[in-house]
This record gives sequence, structure tokens and C-alpha cells, in this order.
Amino acid sequence: MTERELLIAGLRELGVAECPSAADNLLRYSEILREKNKVMNLTAITDPTEIVTRHFLDCAALAPYMPQDGRVLDVGTGAGFPGIPLKIAFPEVEVVLLDSLNKRVKFLNEVIGQLGLSKITAIHGRAEDFARQKEYREQFDLVVSRAVANLSSLSEYCLPYVKVGGRFVSYKSGKLSEELTAAGKAIHVLGGEAKEPVYFQLTGTEDERSFVCIEKGKATPKKYPRKAGTPAKEPIQ
Repeated sequence: MTERELLIAGLRELGVAECPSAADNLLRYSEILREKNKVMNLTAITDPTEIVTRHFLDCAALAPYMPQDGRVLDVGTGAGFPGIPLKIAFPEVEVVLLDSLNKRVKFLNEVIGQLGLSKITAIHGRAEDFARQKEYREQFDLVVSRAVANLSSLSEYCLPYVKVGGRFVSYKSGKLSEELTAAGKAIHVLGGEAKEPVYFQLTGTEDERSFVCIEKGKATPKKYPRKAGTPAKEPIQ
């Protein structure tokens, strides 16, 4: 099976509506990523087939959480995951990509330009700082993150961006009962309510993944997020 066939079949299996340009844009994104990765550390996954399964289809697994339209924020996007594949698969949504490393943001803007994507922007900065700006605070229907961090810290980074009635979804792996218990106070204080984790096997692989979905029931207190660096060093407990 070619990368294109695997991608199209995987998207269909995940319930993503077929968009004529989606496969073309994703495969072009893979080419740009692999070429840039030769001079810049963007991804440890460089095999074209694994980019389809472990990046693109992994990102598209968020399909059940995607709003019909509205705004999506990807916190700690890195090389653009999951934000760029989500934008390609769901062209009607507006996507904002946030990363703390400027050279990655420059790469993201190159991808956006080369693929001709619209209603998507990449911004450079720390999550703790942008969450205090009124144009970003509690302005998103969905906030997502594949970043590696404990759930308490991630919740403080992400929940301040979520509209009341919106969702924060975090990618995780392994069993989550202990991490969810440890993050319980933070999630509650920040205005969220955690739902039961969703466990799934990544399409085309034996990898087991999970989503934690946190629904925003009330506004996040103004004192959160705390200053840059504090959520990681001193998680709410």
C-alpha cells in the first residue's frame, strides 16, 4: 500500500470527510518536513509511511472532538502537530499554532505559505504569556496539545484559552489513572471537568494512545496561568 492509499484509507476509517486536496497537501507537508529535518531537528520520525501513521493519522484521530467551525489552538505545536493536519483535514476551522521556539514558527509559516493554507496563523511565545491577552484568553472552542508534560501543568497552560463550554484535549500514552488523580485539583481550580480517557490503537500500527478530554464549565480565575516557568516547576496540587 502506498503512502497515499494508507493515508486515504486511514482518514476514511477515522471518519474524516474526504477533501480532494487533503491527501495532496498532507503528502506535500511530509516532503517539506523531511527536507527541512535534514538541517533542523523537527521530528524523530522520518520514514514516509510512519509520518502518515504516527503523525498524520494520529492527529486526525481528534476528529470526534473537532468543532463544526470556530477556533482551534495547538499549544506547543512543534513541527505543526496536530494543528496543521487538522487544518488540512478540516479546512472550515480557524487554527492558531503556538510554539516557544522562533525557528519552528518560521518553519510553520513556510509550510502554511507553500501549501496555500488560509485561516491559520503561527505565533511565537510562551503559553503562559499569550493566555493573558484578551484576543486569546477564553477564545477557543478546542485547545489541543501533543506536548510532553504532566497533565496538571498542561491544564494550566491550556485551559485559560478554552471558552466556557469548550474543550481541552491532551494526547497521552499508557494508563492515566494516577496522572488524572494528581491533576484533579488543577483541573477543577482552572474551571475544567475531566471526562473518562479514551484509549485507542493508532491506525496502521500497534501503538496504543489515549486522549484526555477536559470540558470547560466555568471561567479560569484571573491569576492563572502563573508566570512563565511556574506551572512546570510547581504544578497545582
